[in-house]
Amino acid sequence: MPELPEVENARTVLAEAVGRTITAVDDRDDWVCRPHRPGDIASALKGGRLTRANRIGKTMWCDTETADGEAGPALGVHLGMGGRIVVTDSDGERIGGGPARPDRQPRKAEWDRFTMTFDDGGQFRLFDKRRLGRVRLDPDLSGLGPDAEGMKPAEFRDRLLRGTSAVKARLLDQSVLAGVGNLLADETLWQARISPKAPVRDLTRTDLDRLHRNLDRALERAVANGGVHTGEVVEHRHPGGHCPRCGTEMMHGTVGGRSTWWCPQEQV
Repeated sequence: MPELPEVENARTVLAEAVGRTITAVDDRDDWVCRPHRPGDIASALKGGRLTRANRIGKTMWCDTETADGEAGPALGVHLGMGGRIVVTDSDGERIGGGPARPDRQPRKAEWDRFTMTFDDGGQFRLFDKRRLGRVRLDPDLSGLGPDAEGMKPAEFRDRLLRGTSAVKARLLDQSVLAGVGNLLADETLWQARISPKAPVRDLTRTDLDRLHRNLDRALERAVANGGVHTGEVVEHRHPGGHCPRCGTEMMHGTVGGRSTWWCPQEQV
């Protein structure tokens, strides 16, 4: 699943659609747009505008304004496993997000699961071959903790220490802090030289502050480089992989119900 860095990069693309008047919405895919019926999202948004692209953790949405200038419903967009945001200008050219990613298969119109057309002729599309993305009105944000990006050290320590589970499980709990997924957790713990299995109650303030610093750094690098897959240890998370610092063979197990890799020499 996409983690905070991928969603932040998608949010910057979606921001290219802000301020443009919506003339048409194709919301016929009743799986991607569930629980809404075809036409429900179109009726709510047509004639209005997107006013701001937002993100908390892995959750992304746009504030909207109706044709009368009143506040409209929020438009939630979830990328699923492989979806991505495409925004085009009046000439149909893709804007935002850097160079277009090549596809191994020819592009098919049906892979655009949700399309919004603007008065200048440009569009916002959710492109998703696997049909695992989601678009819905007024997504529920109540279960999310604060965004992992930019969290202050004291708040980070406080929220992690409220539980008694393994530190990786706490990092993955979206109600504790929002945005950390499996790859980012492994990268951050490896960078901080902390075992993913360590109970949070056993971590010192020094441990927690080091973990916080390395989470900030891992997030910054992943956003800049295009995603969590660019992490330093990620390519070594496989049988026979070795720690890129000390050369010890990586260990594999399950923590918090998720497949986990760590260096048994340095993360003890």
